[in-house]
Order: sequence, then structure tokens, then C-alpha cells
Amino acid sequence: MTLVADFDYRLPEERIAQVPVEPRDAARLLVDRGPGRDPDHRGVRDLPTLLDPGDVLVVNETRVMPARLRATKSTGGEVEVLLLEREPDGTWQALVRPGRRVRPGTVVVAGDIAVEVGDDVGDGVRRVRLRLVGGASTPASELAALESYGEVPLPPYIRATLDDPERYQTVFARLPGSVAAPTAGLHLTDRVLDGCRERGIRVEVIDLHVGLGTFRPIATDRVEDHIMHSEHYRVASDVLAACRAARIHGSKVVAVGTTVARALEAAATGPLEGRTELFIQGDHRFAAVDRLLTNFHMPRSSLLVLVDSFIGARWRRAYDVALDTGYRFLSFGDCCLLDRSWGRAR
Repeated sequence: MTLVADFDYRLPEERIAQVPVEPRDAARLLVDRGPGRDPDHRGVRDLPTLLDPGDVLVVNETRVMPARLRATKSTGGEVEVLLLEREPDGTWQALVRPGRRVRPGTVVVAGDIAVEVGDDVGDGVRRVRLRLVGGASTPASELAALESYGEVPLPPYIRATLDDPERYQTVFARLPGSVAAPTAGLHLTDRVLDGCRERGIRVEVIDLHVGLGTFRPIATDRVEDHIMHSEHYRVASDVLAACRAARIHGSKVVAVGTTVARALEAAATGPLEGRTELFIQGDHRFAAVDRLLTNFHMPRSSLLVLVDSFIGARWRRAYDVALDTGYRFLSFGDCCLLDRSWGRAR
């Protein structure tokens, strides 16, 4: 039994980054050097020199949807609708605030988008349907309408206004479907990626649609009782083959972010595409990932549990050093490069 309280630590509010650094690759990078050794302090722009020729660097090319709608009721009341995921029947799962004041059947409007709010389907999620003025509602037309009338949702702990919404997208974002960014990838630039390729490091892409559950703290007392949120992922067969070949030849697979780690681990032991509820914890046997580039995560979160599964209790020393030396935390913060080959310190 593992207690969620074991994954708590004190995170001062002033250490939560409110704006991203410029340029992207100016973010600080704390490099894991194994048990008994303090981590090294580098920068994201140094990443090509920290990896070896033959390694495979894998990024998540998902794109954050402008999924937040600021709508109004016929009475003039303001309603916020956060679209989470489109269902095969054309409805959406969504969060509606203030939910108690919006009865099933209520229609709210944001620009040319009318949202019919349906029933609660559990965990505070509502079923809604979009109706577009002057056109049919299809996946493509709805995404186009969201580009006009929606906003990119930021995590609740970011209170500053983001001047450029593209700053919450990775430079390789291509496939809309996420409600949150794969934040480790926010640090990478074309310069860093080109530097990796020039060094003989292969850069590959996967797709995992990041859901809102990524940021939610674990609500149970025991880690084992937590039910992981389900997310859609896709890993091309040639990407998985490249990862396997690299490991066979002694090179390493480097996952950029926990979303990539989940997708690769799901594909390594299951289908290449589908939905995954994989909860990486404890003595998870990693079948695909050797190194992890990741941000500093929220206390008591499933992401921190994943980090513990990857390097063990060594994460506490890394986080202590990061807090003591001024690293910035969470989505717009700095990041760390963790190496599983050192083993899991307990």
C-alpha cells in the first residue's frame, strides 16, 4: 500500500510560473546524475549535447483546442463551457460553470455557436451538443468555429493573461484534440530539434490527447485506489519499431513528457491506437522509455507518481534542489531530465 501523502511537498505559490520564458529553450534543465550525486544544472538548449547519437527523442504532436467558450443564457447570465472531448454521436463531454444554475435543455450562446446543455454523466461532466449558425455541425466545422469563438484553456493555477495563445502550443503541435498542452514539449525549439538531428538523434512523434484529469490531484488516500483518466493515443508502427531497435543496440528512448511516456508504454504492451487508462506507478516495468524530459509537477498528482515509478524516491532530492536553486514549477516552469538506468532509489 502506498499513501498519496507520500507524494506531498511544499510548493510556495510564488514558485509556480505564471508566464513562459523567452525564448522557449532558455528554460533551465535539471539533469539527474543518479543516486548519491547532486543533479547538474543546464539549459534546454543543451539537450542535444546531453543525448547520444542513436538515441530516439519522442514528442507529442497534439494541439490544444480553443475549447473554452464564454457563453450567455437568454436571461443574460454568463456561463462558461469547457469542451473536453467529442463523442462519436456528435455530442461533447464538457464542464459547465456554474453547473447548478444550468438545467438540462438550456441553450447558451457564444458567437455563432449555440450550446445545448444536457445531463450530468458523472464526475461533474455534462453532455452538450453544439449547433452552428448557418451550417451543419461536423467535427471540422465545429473546430473551425472554436477557432473563432473559443479560447485556449490554461491550467487553473495560471492567473496571468497569456499575450500569445500560441505560447501554450508546442512548435510541433499539429493534431487538435487536447484540453491541456504536453508541457515538457513547450520548451523545445526548432533549433534544439535540429541540433538533435544533426547529432544523430532520431526525432519521432506520437499523438496523445491530453485530458483535464492530467492536472487533477489524486483524491483517494491510497495511490492504488486512484482511477486514471482515459485518453486517446496513437503510436505509428514505425515509431515503435525505431524505439525497439534503438534499445536493442544500446541506445535510449527519451520521452518528452509524461504523455509520451504513457503512450509509448501503452503501445509497447497493447494496441498501437486506442484509449488508455494506464496508471504508471510503483514497480511498473518500463517497456519502452529510458529517459524522461518532464516539468516539475503538482504535489499529490498522478504525474508525480509516474516520476516516482521512473526514478524512485530520488525525485525528492531533485525537487528539493530545484526549490533551493530557484527553478520555476508546473506548466510554464523549468524542467528536468531523468534517467531510469540509475535505478529506483527507495
